[in-house]
Amino acid sequence: MTDEEAIALALTEAEAAARRGEVPVGAVLVGADGAVLARDGNRIVERRDPTAHAELLVLRAGAEKLNNERLLGSTLYVSLEPCAMCVGAVSLARVARLVFAADDPKGGAVLHGPRFFEQPTCHHRPEIARAGDAAAAGEILKAFFRARRSR
Repeated sequence: MTDEEAIALALTEAEAAARRGEVPVGAVLVGADGAVLARDGNRIVERRDPTAHAELLVLRAGAEKLNNERLLGSTLYVSLEPCAMCVGAVSLARVARLVFAADDPKGGAVLHGPRFFEQPTCHHRPEIARAGDAAAAGEILKAFFRARRSR
């Protein structure tokens, strides 16, 4: 599976999250062998769980599937630049690559805000890559919040 194909799956999960009334962020975790381990979108409202971000859901599912808290060799694909909580989990899980589509200047923690992986206290730094149509990924979010404000 290419980075573009995996990001497309993450965007599909983001759109499904929006239909559920969740902030539209989607994630896909691909194992070292190239197989999809997990895919999901935000479920914060549905689960009444502030940690039910798409990234954490797929990291948990992948760890369970592999029966290992270390996701060595894996790649996490996300429709939006992850927040500080999620990049902390990426580091702890030892994800090899993090690929995302859209920047998040307000809440992102990779290229923005705390720039988590640049901190000396960060124990593991994945390879960072960009893929997918960042404008399309951003538009999913903008449309979601536009609709919310017009209610």
